[in-house]
Amino acid sequence: MAEINRRIVLAARPSGLPKGSDFRLEEAPIPRPEDGEVLLRIQYLSLDPYMRGRMNDAKSYAKPTAIGEVMEGGTVATVLESRHPDFKPGDTVLSYSGWQSHAVAKPAELRKLNPKEAPVTTALGVLGMPGFTAYVGLRNIGQPKAGETVVVAAATGPVGSAVGQIAKLQGARAIGIAGGKAKCDFALQELGFDLVLDHGAKDFAAQLAAACPKGIDVYFENVGGHVWDAVFPLLNNFARIPVCGLIAQYNADGDAFPGPDRFPVVMRQVLSKRLNLRGFIQFDFAEQRPDFIRDMAQWIRDGRIKYREDIVDGLENAPQAFIGLLQGKNFGKLIVRVAGS
Repeated sequence: MAEINRRIVLAARPSGLPKGSDFRLEEAPIPRPEDGEVLLRIQYLSLDPYMRGRMNDAKSYAKPTAIGEVMEGGTVATVLESRHPDFKPGDTVLSYSGWQSHAVAKPAELRKLNPKEAPVTTALGVLGMPGFTAYVGLRNIGQPKAGETVVVAAATGPVGSAVGQIAKLQGARAIGIAGGKAKCDFALQELGFDLVLDHGAKDFAAQLAAACPKGIDVYFENVGGHVWDAVFPLLNNFARIPVCGLIAQYNADGDAFPGPDRFPVVMRQVLSKRLNLRGFIQFDFAEQRPDFIRDMAQWIRDGRIKYREDIVDGLENAPQAFIGLLQGKNFGKLIVRVAGS
């Protein structure tokens, strides 16, 4: 076994959209497990929008990544060496080992995966954190009813694609929003959305209004920006808005945003329409994870939930892939294949 751990650390705090120079690829000795720990070789690394927030030195629901620290992230890994009786070399596990080729972990931080039950990469996507985010956001906040209209942006992403399909399973009408013809066609033809609109169209807001003649009952917010501007006037009384992300705003510097102050307008509508606007983080509903694994696994086996993965080879390519993610260049769940790189 090579005695080198390749890892990508945060080299500088970005201003606006991250640059390649904000990351640094390093080599270090492979760590050694102590009693009760296991040594992992990372197979796959998940790239997700929340990582952009970790790059800022700002108060949030999780501490920021320190300069010189390994970028964090979910991973699928193989156990190379175990000093714990519950794990043996060759086991495949879900871990949170970050942007590196090897890591030491404690068993409480791991979940065993069975490659015979589902492709292991799904533990980072449709059967992992993104799928769980969609499941609990709809279940607890969105609560779509048969015949209602559900709108979701980033409809081919790992969260949005699951939102639309779960909404359809519950009898709702699902309208997706995506960027470009290829993504719109995929969401419509493969994922089964009732209608998909391109947010880049000049008349996007008018198209959305025409597509929602009875208004919007549930808007699953994971983008913000001009998509929110088009959705907001169409929200019905008692509409539910689960907010799990605002990727259109992640690269803004500080807390100030250009344009007029729309807070009074938004709050007036929240009051007059009795809107349920609630932000959430998926671990708020951690106790529902067994229900999610049971339901989502069955839906996938039945062919009622489909997914798409966008796999990039090489740990060294993670920074550029991540920057592309923040610009909407990925098509499906973005994953880096680390093993062998």
